[in-house]
Amino acid sequence: MAVVGIGADVVDVARFSVAIARTPGFADRVLLAGEQSERTASMAARFAAKEALAKALGAPRGLRWHDAEVVCHPDGRPTFAVRGSVAAACQRRDVSHVHLTLSHDGGLALAVVVLES
Repeated sequence: MAVVGIGADVVDVARFSVAIARTPGFADRVLLAGEQSERTASMAARFAAKEALAKALGAPRGLRWHDAEVVCHPDGRPTFAVRGSVAAACQRRDVSHVHLTLSHDGGLALAVVVLES
């Protein structure tokens, strides 16, 4: 296995909360229903995860927000369920495994993604 991409993103939780409140439909546009059921800091981390994934993939045009969903393994580890445009981008990069870590503290949410072939 070889690393084919790394991405990271940081989101200010308060700013994310304001964006959700001020912009109708923003949360629906960038997060799926299951992701929206989380606390605001966790939603911000999931948004950061999608940004980090796009960066790890080289930010190709045409990625759709809803084609990458942050889900949790039974043991609690976060991972992605990918489909559509994101699955196609992963296939083009020969991605066989996506590593994801999320954190939020001190008003910031962080996500790091490592792609392996």
